[in-house]
This record gives sequence, C-alpha cells and structure tokens, in this order.
Amino acid sequence: MASLAAMLKESGYKVYGSDSDVYPPMSTFLSEHNIDVFEGFSQKNLQPAPDLVVVGNVISRGNEEIEYVLDHHIPYISLSDALREYFIRGRRSLVVTGTHGKTTTSSLLAWIFQRAGRNPGFLIGGIPKNFDRGYQVGGDEYFIVEGDEYDSAYFDKVAKFLRYIPDIGIINHLEFDHADIYNSLDEIKLAFKRFVNLIPRNGLLAICSDFQNVVEISQKAFCPVLTFAIKDQHAVWKAEDITIGVKGMRFDVLYKGDFWGRVKTTLSGEHNVRNILAAIAVSHHEGIKRNEILRALSCFAGIKRRLEFKGLVKSAELYDDFGHHPTAIRETLSGFRKKYSSRRIWALFEPRSATMRRNIFQRELAEALQVADVILLAPIHRPDKAPAGQILSIEKLVQDLNSEHRTVQNFQSIDEIVQYVKRHIEENDVLITFSNGGFGGIHEKLIDLDKQ
Repeated sequence: MASLAAMLKESGYKVYGSDSDVYPPMSTFLSEHNIDVFEGFSQKNLQPAPDLVVVGNVISRGNEEIEYVLDHHIPYISLSDALREYFIRGRRSLVVTGTHGKTTTSSLLAWIFQRAGRNPGFLIGGIPKNFDRGYQVGGDEYFIVEGDEYDSAYFDKVAKFLRYIPDIGIINHLEFDHADIYNSLDEIKLAFKRFVNLIPRNGLLAICSDFQNVVEISQKAFCPVLTFAIKDQHAVWKAEDITIGVKGMRFDVLYKGDFWGRVKTTLSGEHNVRNILAAIAVSHHEGIKRNEILRALSCFAGIKRRLEFKGLVKSAELYDDFGHHPTAIRETLSGFRKKYSSRRIWALFEPRSATMRRNIFQRELAEALQVADVILLAPIHRPDKAPAGQILSIEKLVQDLNSEHRTVQNFQSIDEIVQYVKRHIEENDVLITFSNGGFGGIHEKLIDLDKQ
C-alpha cells in the first residue's frame, strides 16, 4: 500500500491515508515522500471526500472509515485494481507468481530490464538492493509485478494476480499456503489455473517443470509454455554444474540442450538457480541480449530480508530471512549449508504467519529446521488466530528435532532467546532468523550484545 501511494504521488496525485499503527521504516518512507498519514481511523479523515479510496486487505466491515465510504457513496477500489488501472493497463504486463521465489524473480527481472535500458515499471513485495525501493513508475512499455495469491480486499476475495492482465506469467513453485484464505491445495491450484487462463494466445507462460503441481496447472494454457528446470532433462532452459561457494555460486545454462552461458551470482541455493532461470527465460524471450542478461545477473545485489546480512553477534554472523514456509526455510538452510559446510548454523524461528501458527506443516517444519545445528523457537505470534485444534505444537516440534540429535530450545520471550545466544554463541557460528514479521526487534538486541 505504501509503495502504491508513492507511485501515485510521483504520478501527480494528492495522496494521504490512514492506519492504526504506523512505525519505521514505513512511516519514514511515507514522510520522505510527503504523504500524510492519519494515526487511527476516523470519518473525519474523509472530510472533504477524496475522489477515490484505495482499501487495503486488512480493512473489514465495521471499520469507521469504510462504513463512512459506503454510507456516502465515495468511490473505492482495491490495491490490485488500482495498480491495474493506473499503472499496468496499456503496458506489457509481466506477472511473477508461485508459492516461492516471487520477490527474487521479480527483482531479477526488474534489474535485467533496467540494465538493458527498458526502464520497466514494477511493484515488488520486497526491496531489491539495486533499486533500494520496491517500486518504480518506469516508462510506457513494461510493468513487472509480484503477483501473490492472497486476496485483495474484503469485497474482492480472489487472488491478487487475477487482476493484473498478464501478457507473460511465471510460475516457479506451487504448494499449500495461506491457510487463512485457502482450505486445500486444490483451491490454490484452481486460483492458478484461472491465472493461466488469463494469458492471451500471443503471450507466454514460463513454468518450472521440476514441480508436478506447476506442470499440472499449465496443461490447458492457450499460450506457449516455456519450461525451465534443474532436474527435468526436457526443459527448454536448464542449469547444470552448479557450484556453491563462500561468495555465491556459478552454473552453466543450457538452452534447448546447447550451452547458452555461465552465470555468476552472489545468490546461493538451488531455489535461486530456478529464480535466475525464470528471469533468463523471460528476458531472452523479450529480446534482451545474452551479454546484457549475464552482466545484470553478475551485479545483482539481492533483496532485503532474503538471507540479508545484519551484522555481527560477538564475532558470529547474523542473517535475516523472510522464510515462513517449510520449503523456503529448508532451501535457505540447505543453500547455506553448502556454502559454509564447516560452520555451526543456528536457526531462530518465529511461527508468525497464518499458516505457520497452525499444525498443517508440523512434520515438514521439523524436517526443514533440522538442516540447522541449533534451533531456537520463539513463541507463536497471536496463537489465538489459529482455529481450535489446529495450533502448531511447539512441544512436538522440539521432540521431533531432538530425535534428530539437534540442539533445540523453545522460549517464552525474545529476550530469553537473546540471553541464550549470549551464553552459547561461538566465534565461527552463523545465525539465521526466520520470520515474516519484525521478530520482536531481535536483530538489534543480538547485535547490541557486543556493547554489553
């Protein structure tokens, strides 16, 4: 919402908004863009009436402002519809979807297109370090958007990506997620099938053919389907000879069975190989030259909160990752394990998302976390939000990890975790935090240990 507000401001509109809890860095971001924010919701914030109200998906009936909007017939719209009508329509729309890899793949595409002089518009859920912001109004030709399957607004309970009129769609991975929105994997598959059905005949669908769920939903596409993979030997774009080192990784790219180029990147992990292949496939399809693609990949700086180095904790390295799904956590830890095989890896995990606070992935979560040597478990965030009988069992998680001979501890507060780290951390260790929220300010608290 903040990025959309900034894009509208840059486009010449007067923009202001309301929220119940505005704090840095978003409050700072909005202030820097001269966007006024009302603290709390009040009908007075809508007097005089604006020309249009963009309603975020945290707003529900009963909110004072939405009730005023409805009573007085003030025009309103969802974020996804606003993005489509003000920034996507009339451009070539590149929509990156999937359970994993959306932010990284979108950021890679944006950077490749930028370096190639295409000046793309984009809206991305994370912050690519090459741009230092998650959006760009850009020129008139392209718009790249991270298309997630979460719903748009209380009055628009369908996946956001169904609103983005895709010319090119990317699907990297597909698993069950968003347990507060979807009841089953089949429901998620249906949303993705509807997305595929939106792409025109002269468009393109790029899929990772390593995953059967992705292959399945692409079967009835009306557009050409372009495959990329690590394992599928028949994929059009394929990666081979993957080498992961301390400074990143390199691998060979094959196109239709022939050597196309060698990628060198600071990113690590097989999941990022697939993200890069997706970006290469689409960039090549859109006529960007091989040397331009490879140069852009070599200087791609990554994304904030995607295995982002935060600082030192008594000489041990501290990283932060947005991972909040077992697959993402496992891939991140496995990639780091290959990069630093001799180091003791700590995984600090906060069960925070709607899916992770439930027991849907009880076993899979243990299997993901056991890649680490030491696992510290924070309290479940808002356990009251989990349906009765479906809450994640921390006790079972500890038991399963103990059976794999891992060092595991659960805690009642973030400060307890910090104190445990203080007592047990060693110089060559590395810590990785996993949460889709702020994790109670744990990074600052850990880094401040050096000052104590």
